[in-house]
Amino acid sequence: MTPAVSRAMLLRGRAHSKIPAAITFQTKQISTSSTNKFSDIPGASEVSRKGSYSPFLRRLACWIVGIGAFASVGYIFGGNEIEAFDNQEPPQELRLLEGQTYKGYPIIDTPNTEGKRRERLIVLGSGWGAVSILKTLRPDTYDVTVVSPDNYFIFTPLLPSVTVGTVEFRSVLEAIRRIIKRIQGSYIQAAAVDIDFEKKYVLVERAGEACAWLPYDRLVVGVGAQSSSYGVKGLEFCHRLKTINDARGMRQHIMGNFEKAVLPTTPVEEKQRLLTFVICGGGPTGCEFAAELHDFLSEDLKHYFPRSIQEMVRVIIVQSQDHILNMMDSVISEFAENEFSRHNITVLTNSRVKHVTENSLVYTTKRADGTLEDHEIMQGFVLWSTGNGLTPFTQLLCDRLPQWQNNKHAITVDDHLRVKGVADGSAYALGDCATVEFPHLLSHINELFNSAHHSSRTEITRKEFRTFIKDAAVKFPSATGHLQSLDRNFELFDTDGNGSISLSEFKGMLEFVDSKLTALPALAQVASQEGVYLAHALDMLAYRYRRGELPIVSITSVPTPEERSAAEYAVVPPFLYHHRGTLAYLGRAAAADFGEGRAYRSSNLVAKYLWRSVYWSQQVSLRTRILLMMDWFKELVFGRDLSKF
Repeated sequence: MTPAVSRAMLLRGRAHSKIPAAITFQTKQISTSSTNKFSDIPGASEVSRKGSYSPFLRRLACWIVGIGAFASVGYIFGGNEIEAFDNQEPPQELRLLEGQTYKGYPIIDTPNTEGKRRERLIVLGSGWGAVSILKTLRPDTYDVTVVSPDNYFIFTPLLPSVTVGTVEFRSVLEAIRRIIKRIQGSYIQAAAVDIDFEKKYVLVERAGEACAWLPYDRLVVGVGAQSSSYGVKGLEFCHRLKTINDARGMRQHIMGNFEKAVLPTTPVEEKQRLLTFVICGGGPTGCEFAAELHDFLSEDLKHYFPRSIQEMVRVIIVQSQDHILNMMDSVISEFAENEFSRHNITVLTNSRVKHVTENSLVYTTKRADGTLEDHEIMQGFVLWSTGNGLTPFTQLLCDRLPQWQNNKHAITVDDHLRVKGVADGSAYALGDCATVEFPHLLSHINELFNSAHHSSRTEITRKEFRTFIKDAAVKFPSATGHLQSLDRNFELFDTDGNGSISLSEFKGMLEFVDSKLTALPALAQVASQEGVYLAHALDMLAYRYRRGELPIVSITSVPTPEERSAAEYAVVPPFLYHHRGTLAYLGRAAAADFGEGRAYRSSNLVAKYLWRSVYWSQQVSLRTRILLMMDWFKELVFGRDLSKF
């Protein structure tokens, strides 16, 4: 007997020895009776052999049905995203116009798809506004070309989660070529460096390489903004959270500081400096990064780093205003400050950063007597997340239109998102790089007041005022909500209490409305709504031109740029922003401001996963939704990744 056989018999004997005798006996009886029962039936062995295949066949059938159901659901909800269902032809290659140059640079030729002459739509950027246009625009309407240094879209609200490994890099990215495949668009990985509004050319350059002019019929500028420095020196030592490379650099810096702090050769003072994280700016980005950093420490690092190291960690938010999250309701600001206080996150309000060095940060506060006092923090990490400013290209664009572009922070556009100063209205801007110019009702006070009352009286009655609100809402749609609030607060502006509004009281009403018409916030939902609106507007214009309902170039007449612009302005409704709420994650707590005093705040896991579900529903593709679910599941089961790479 071989050793292997004897070992198997020994193991089998040990296994049987552990089974009680009664159970062993019953098993033998059942086995014997079963054998006797089928021994006399002809073909019993064949039936038994055939029956052994039935579980396998059932499993195979279930797999086939499951795969078929999954494929059907995928085809219905993501048929244009799943590669297996993609039957469209690839886009045509862009080429240079032979022998033609402009100002010393070649000109890129945009091919006419399928021989159809369509307007050339150039989209600069790959952010929220640009992607919303690309996902909403109808196919076969324009020859679309996207120009961006990055060939992907970033879901920016989840970048703070990327910095600590809650979500992986690829889960917040979607390739632009996948997005534009639906509309058969083209893509150029380059940056816009110059523009000629008269000839309708954009000069594009790829990372210092050769430049070329790209002709357009309509141009959309969605290049975003850069962080404003406010004259603070030493920002080269700070991190910014705008791109995926920023998030990657922050992740490496955070883990590098912790690993260096663990070294026995690192002095205690140096450990304290390395583990001091300073966030300049108390907006949503700064607060959510502070919350994610706290979660990283309290849920993951505490299991792998010494307790003495954990006790040295300090997270400090430096805010120039009275409260953090000051763009939200005051109730949410107070709730956020209380949550951060519970998490030992220090919030320094009414504090302005003076300068930053490699190892320290100096900020100033105002004493009771009005004098300034300097404070210094030894730091190992600084995040700069303050207001937005013009990029070099948007600054150049504004310099091309000096009479119309005076805003120091963004491109000024009208209520149709058209760049102010472009005669024919062929250039648009949206997102963080643009600001909508709202009308000043006070400048039309006499016209509005005379149109409001129709009787011989010199004051506006309550009934006439309600009719005026309806008429004014059509003419000034951006002020609709504030005008309606005047009706609800009619008695507050009727200072003499006679039930009607005089000219002086009417002036106070318009001043109130003008004060409320502030610039739209730099939020992803603003850019997204602008993109959806602009796509519908462009589709409408293309449809009207095809039907001959707009002035077009003909043998008998050629409309001027101003006439063309006025005609297009008349057929397209203005942009109207609908605030759907502002979210903020605060570390196992979340808050939402829905406007008009409506706010939600909660500090439990339900709030955390409600916050996640909102961002999950706003993903631009089925692929990123699946990746996010997998990342959150991995984080729940295995924790965040601690590797530095």
